[in-house]
Amino acid sequence: MARAPFDGFSDADPLRIRFCGLEFANPVVLLSGCVGFGEEYTRVSGFSNRDVGAICLKGTTQAARLGNAPHRIVETAAGMLNAIGLQNPGVEVVVRDILPTLDFSETRFIANVSGSTVEEYAEVTRRFDASPIDAIEINISCPNVKEGGVAFGNDPEMSARVVAACRRETRKPLITKLSPNQTDIQANARRCIEAGTDAFAVINTLQGMAIDRRSRQPVLGNVQGGLSGPAIKPIALLKVFQVAQVAQPHGIPIIGQGGIASAEDALDFLIAGASAVGVGTALFYDPLIATRITAGIRHYLQAQGLSHVSEVVGSASVPVSAGTSPVCP
Repeated sequence: MARAPFDGFSDADPLRIRFCGLEFANPVVLLSGCVGFGEEYTRVSGFSNRDVGAICLKGTTQAARLGNAPHRIVETAAGMLNAIGLQNPGVEVVVRDILPTLDFSETRFIANVSGSTVEEYAEVTRRFDASPIDAIEINISCPNVKEGGVAFGNDPEMSARVVAACRRETRKPLITKLSPNQTDIQANARRCIEAGTDAFAVINTLQGMAIDRRSRQPVLGNVQGGLSGPAIKPIALLKVFQVAQVAQPHGIPIIGQGGIASAEDALDFLIAGASAVGVGTALFYDPLIATRITAGIRHYLQAQGLSHVSEVVGSASVPVSAGTSPVCP
């Protein structure tokens, strides 16, 4: 099947973009796990799904999952740890009961596919292919489940197997969410491109834990969880820059994510090579942050004398002598 190319930006509005052939009202995407199945924040005064370019629905598996034992959320100094464990009602319920309640005229809705086996990823993708969902994100990098998830995302060959299996089941745009918890993210990106991914989401959360000093036990019931929030931004920014070097020659766009909490953060990711930006943890303390981010990007474009956000994407200037190898003091 021919891959749907990243076919540029719309000229009608300085923030309106085209991502994998889909028109987004702006480059801000609300991330999976942070907005439920697209309806949670609609109950917040002043919030509208129309204010964002796309919404990634909660991670969905073939069968219903109860998720991990508590505790499942821990605040950190600059973010949070989560170990929800992919709690969801299963793909049949999502497709049959939840998707019909969404207003697809408001924004783009992206399904998030998770699984414990390659076959499960393929089956969930097949079910979403027959639904009105706009695109499918493959979560091969979840650090808080005991099987599948991060084990797939840290192995380029396993990642490629999952992407190829999902590619056979759908003609919808496929977005592969890459793990930062791996040796060579560029090698993984190359294999996923060869397997048929249309786009990347970079990055998922990092692995972390918290200790209860009184009981001397891990706070999270799952022991480990995914670290998100401003603490991971420098890591995420580097990973976006690295993946962009591999993806851009193939016309593969990136949703850059990891610690974005302001327009300035979003612009950093766009300059590093992301075509869209994902907002997650910041929503928990500022549900209206998307409008502040888009307003800030508009102001920046005006101040810089730029006519469209596309002029910012991938504009990072790196000295010829510079590299991205680890630096040891």
